[in-house]
Amino acid sequence: MKKTIKNKFIVSVKVGEKGQIIVPKEAREMFNISSGDTLLFLGDKQKGLALVKADAIYDLVDDRK
Repeated sequence: MKKTIKNKFIVSVKVGEKGQIIVPKEAREMFNISSGDTLLFLGDKQKGLALVKADAIYDLVDDRK
C-alpha cells in the first residue's frame, strides 16, 4: 500500500531474510535520499520506530546556523 498526500507519505514494506528493508522510490525522492546517505533508525518500545535522514538531525544540533 502506497499513499502520498501533500507532504506526507505512508507505505508498507517487508523485512527481508537479512533484516533489510527497501526505501520506496517515492520516499527517496520526497526526502532527497540518495545512495550512500546515512539514515538513523530510532526506536521506542512504546511509541514505535522512525527512520530519519541523518542530515536532518545534524542540522538540528549544528549551532553554526
